[in-house]
Amino acid sequence: RVSSATSLSSAIINARLQELVKLFKERTEKVKEKLTDPDATSDDESPTTSPAKSAPAAAPVPPPAGEPEGDKPAGDEHYCEMLCCTFKHRPWLDRLKKYQFPSSIDPLTNLMYVLWLFFVVMAWNWNCWLIPVRWAFPYQTPANIHCWLAMDYLCDLIYLLDILVFQTRLQFVRGGDIITDKKAMKENYLRSQRFKMDVVCLLPLDFFYFKVGVNPLLRFPRCLKYMAFFEFNNRLEAILSKAYIYRVIRTTAYLLYSLHVNSCLYYWASAYEGLGSTTWVYDGEGNSYIRCYYWAVKTLITIGGLPDPKTLFEIVFQLLNYFTGVFAFSVMIGQMRDVVGAATAGQTYYRSCMDSTIKYMNFYKIPKTVQSRVKTWYEYTWHSQGMLDELELLVQLPDKMRLDIAIDVNYNIVSKVALFQGCDRQMIFDMLKRLRSVVYLPNDYVCKKGEIGREMYIIQAGQVQVLGGPEGKTVLVTLKAGSVFGEISLLAAGGGNRRTANVVAHGFANLFILDKKDLNEILVHYPESQKLLRKKAKKMLKTGNKPKDEKAAPGDPLIIPPKADTPKLFQAALAATGRMGSKGPLAQLRWRLKELKAMQA
Repeated sequence: RVSSATSLSSAIINARLQELVKLFKERTEKVKEKLTDPDATSDDESPTTSPAKSAPAAAPVPPPAGEPEGDKPAGDEHYCEMLCCTFKHRPWLDRLKKYQFPSSIDPLTNLMYVLWLFFVVMAWNWNCWLIPVRWAFPYQTPANIHCWLAMDYLCDLIYLLDILVFQTRLQFVRGGDIITDKKAMKENYLRSQRFKMDVVCLLPLDFFYFKVGVNPLLRFPRCLKYMAFFEFNNRLEAILSKAYIYRVIRTTAYLLYSLHVNSCLYYWASAYEGLGSTTWVYDGEGNSYIRCYYWAVKTLITIGGLPDPKTLFEIVFQLLNYFTGVFAFSVMIGQMRDVVGAATAGQTYYRSCMDSTIKYMNFYKIPKTVQSRVKTWYEYTWHSQGMLDELELLVQLPDKMRLDIAIDVNYNIVSKVALFQGCDRQMIFDMLKRLRSVVYLPNDYVCKKGEIGREMYIIQAGQVQVLGGPEGKTVLVTLKAGSVFGEISLLAAGGGNRRTANVVAHGFANLFILDKKDLNEILVHYPESQKLLRKKAKKMLKTGNKPKDEKAAPGDPLIIPPKADTPKLFQAALAATGRMGSKGPLAQLRWRLKELKAMQA
């Protein structure tokens, strides 16, 4: 029994050791791949959590009899205190109890703060729109006064929470540093102009209700919380992809609110003069708010057709209305024009560029086929990219932000190029910033056979075809998005970087282009990468990029051009000198050539 137990334990130990050796070998292979290619990342380098540490609070359900643990179907785990099941997430009530409010809030990026500003703005709009209505129109009665007061104090509670909870936790910048200290954030808010306005907004004038009754005008200071409204506009415009739509809606709301206030003033003036006392005032029939709003629209927009005022009060009121209407309406029209103009600025720029190009082509009598292709290029480039030149947009950004955008857009494609694998990562980053986007139309020649190659091409979208054969029309291969061609031309020696085939766009193709001059400027700062690239280019020319059964043409790109052959006449003279002996100038020249060959060997 002792011997059988010993053999069993030794077998277990041997199996465990073999498993460890296998794991170490896999780890070694991953490290070798990482050292060979720094751009490659392993799929899973972090060790998995042991079951003992990752087990939930409830005990796991044992598998049924006859079913192995590894074959247990993976279902949706959830959290529960019972032994019948295991839960991945706790119920929402428990998570809500354990939720901790953040100690500091970033007002620029925190979406929760934007949502809170929405509720604050809704409370502010309640006061701005309904205080004039309750003051002028007889909509606030003793029967519904409790509903109005409940909504008023709910808005006051939102104002109070904004002061005590949110504004005292807002981060701010001091001397370039982001301040997140609680005491510093609170002091910064208490010293700000916004705190003073927030205090004025919550002045407890409601105590005068006991003396003068529930007068809505006593709540007028609640309308002074306009800073939250403008802050909400800025944050919302930064989030929306089409902010001009919100700007149009907001400008329209400004116009509607001015008409709303004017209708309230007209009903108040009619009540002051006496409803139906003259032909100018409201006669008290129909819906009072709709009738007064209709009168305000005709007055502010100066449509005309209104009854003439009779009394001095009516004349002065109407004159003020006309002056205010002309001024307010002109401001609204100007603001709406600016909003629409800013929304269509890109489209206007595109149309102006296209019109100028068409005018230029008509002046020089360019053929219609060429003009049609130019128009097609303008239309496709604008609809596919939303701009004519990406560099015009990115040139305004700092160098670091341009690099971040270039990495997100192009790094996955460039890092897969065989020529650049193993190079300095920073060199590739510098190269990404030099890439420029070009759109080719269907059947456009990207490059032609025999021309000097000065660029490398990366296909971002679309396809290109490599043509060959006797007539140059046979499709040798079709390259799709993510493919790269022309990279050897960047490193070929002068005179040896001619294209070896025709490349034609198959449909619309969007390509990234890297210029040879830009790459040379970058490689000056990375000599090791330059040596590696030249070595790779030479190897690719000898093995991969040239067919084995085809002799090299004079125009083939060569890193090191071959040595010229000795002229036949000179070879005959050297042979004659050999027969004449070692005397004479030709014999000495032959002896010098032998020495040079020996030194070269």
